[in-house]
Amino acid sequence: MSDRALLVVRAGALTTVQDLGRPGHAHLGVPRSGALDGPAAALVNRLVGSPPEAAVLETTLNGCALRPRSAVTVAVAGAPCPVTVDGRAVAWGAPVDVPAGALLEVGAALRGVRAYIGVAGGIAVERVLGSRSTDLLSGLGPPPLADGALLPLGRPCAPPARVDVAPQPGPPGELVLRVVAGPREDWFAPGALRALASGAYRVSSASNRIGLRTEGPALERARTGELPSEGMVLGAVQVPPDGRPVVFLADHPTTGGYPVIAVVRAADLASAAQATPGTPVRFVPVGRRRT
Repeated sequence: MSDRALLVVRAGALTTVQDLGRPGHAHLGVPRSGALDGPAAALVNRLVGSPPEAAVLETTLNGCALRPRSAVTVAVAGAPCPVTVDGRAVAWGAPVDVPAGALLEVGAALRGVRAYIGVAGGIAVERVLGSRSTDLLSGLGPPPLADGALLPLGRPCAPPARVDVAPQPGPPGELVLRVVAGPREDWFAPGALRALASGAYRVSSASNRIGLRTEGPALERARTGELPSEGMVLGAVQVPPDGRPVVFLADHPTTGGYPVIAVVRAADLASAAQATPGTPVRFVPVGRRRT
């Protein structure tokens, strides 16, 4: 392998390779996948001079530690966290030069859930269906990082951005999700969408890249049967038998048999990636679904 590589010293709770995902394959049963916090992933790529489609690392809660085999430029954004090089504190949200053999440590999230690590040249693992993303549901793409793994890097194509620290939104104190009525609103009791909007929901600790699960009042069904499996989209608010809404995220299944009461606007899903367990969730109806 080329000297342009990263050695994984500490993989952390869950660190995966992510890019823009693999859209267009739902008819084959393949989710889109890709970075959950798209704006944060795009930011670290801009900071290190990589194109938007370059692959980055997505960490979960407690970060990771990496050792480059040659000098690299990196940037960390997303969930605020301490960043050090050989024990020396360096900037978060800005380009940082890491010498060959130095230890880059991305610490535990101080707020939020997921930090993103961009490296000049991008993470150059093999593409699967046009993407380097790890898909936890289907198993496509590279496996989650493990201690001792070696990640190849691409060649830098532009100089790093000239910034001190890039401004970015903090993790949400309240997760506000704008929704339109879903295709199976009629499977619920009258007023269920109003109940969704007024319910005191919170993010469940069972949430993951597949879906953001909620705790709160159960939504009442008007029909007790089950649907044949039908197509599911990013942001679908599916209601399983316990009545607690689940918001489908990047690794969601492409079909499902539980009714969808609403669909979250895509622009709000990046905030869902950073909502910690216990964060209040407010569903805000913003219009009717187009037919």
